[in-house]
Amino acid sequence: MPHDDFPPASVWLVGAGPGDPELLTRKAARLIAAADVIFYDALVGPAVLNLAAPQAERVSVGKRSGRHSKDQATIDALIVAAALAGQRVVRLKGGDPAIFGRTAEEVAACRAASVPVRICPGITAASAAAAAAGTALTLRGAARRLTFVTAHARAGEPLDLDWVGLAAEDATLAVYMGRAAAATVAQQLIAAGRSADTPVTVVVNASLPGERIIRGKLSSLAFLVETIGDRDPAMLLIGEAVRAPARGAMQQLFAAVQA
Repeated sequence: MPHDDFPPASVWLVGAGPGDPELLTRKAARLIAAADVIFYDALVGPAVLNLAAPQAERVSVGKRSGRHSKDQATIDALIVAAALAGQRVVRLKGGDPAIFGRTAEEVAACRAASVPVRICPGITAASAAAAAAGTALTLRGAARRLTFVTAHARAGEPLDLDWVGLAAEDATLAVYMGRAAAATVAQQLIAAGRSADTPVTVVVNASLPGERIIRGKLSSLAFLVETIGDRDPAMLLIGEAVRAPARGAMQQLFAAVQA
């Protein structure tokens, strides 16, 4: 079957989504199956990689907190070298490539080498986490804004974010890579004016068989993440939109609509 949008000597940056292969886009699945070589992140599981052709080369270039297998410059060079050797290259990234995925560096490296490069989006972790928890990320009248932030900081550096801006009561905050910094996130948001009673949902391994949902208040965020292993991806969702509905609230709402 021809692949007019994936000729030899070209690169696709492909979003692998949150982990469940059924949450891949059809385009992502097709590109994975057509690749000659796949450079994949640590959060891309075997169920997604199994969609590759049997003869495809699979190269782990995953980075996890405190355990970087390859630096970004090396990854850029590997991608470019494979494309210049005439291979169809998929750079497979967890979630969506454009959200905290170092996509800009990889696109720039390809373009500097005159290698054709395109991006296939994927479902980002915040969307998967909200779906797993059965909540929305926005809420009419209460959460009109949605902000994505990463809580990952370089070793030895403080987490330097606009805490006053992030503490706005009418916003939902989705914190990527936030497990290790959960205590700091809670302390800084409360110090900046966010209510200690703000609802928090922590979603671990969203969309995967080991998925867990942990709910609580902002003041207890540090405690909520204590049971999460350091290898388990976790998304922190903070704001009124993620408040668990009171028991019977949905039935009451449905009855009111029907009345």
